[in-house]
Amino acid sequence: MTGPAAGARRTAAAALGLALASALAGCGGGGDDRPELSVSGAYVPQPPTPDMAAGYVTVTNKGGAADRLTSVTTPLAAEVTMHTTTGTRMKRVASLKVPADGKLRLATGGDHLMLTNLTHKPKVGDRVSFTLHFASSDPIEIKVPVEPTTYRPKD
Repeated sequence: MTGPAAGARRTAAAALGLALASALAGCGGGGDDRPELSVSGAYVPQPPTPDMAAGYVTVTNKGGAADRLTSVTTPLAAEVTMHTTTGTRMKRVASLKVPADGKLRLATGGDHLMLTNLTHKPKVGDRVSFTLHFASSDPIEIKVPVEPTTYRPKD
């Protein structure tokens, strides 16, 4: 087929091809549209009481999409809850945001984990298994050191 109709069809086909390529590139697995999480700085201060402890961790997101920490589990405690702290007020929350291209920092005096109904009182030097669960990312398993009660990270 030759002539103006064939040229119009080729132009339409080329335009359709470009549109499809653009759409697929937008959906493709480039790291910009999903979270890329890693964990660092985790620790549990040795608890002063045998039934409750705190936990701290930093979750870094190098991806272009935010995620949410939805729960944490550990064989050390029957329950792990997440808390935010504003001033001197602590509030239990269902999840904590891990911002795109940012960090969620759980630290003394701020957002943190509370471990209740401990199976035993951990000692300095012990390592505790934690699994962090997220809204859209796969769970992350870590081993968390137990530090002295007065430990404060240099960071």
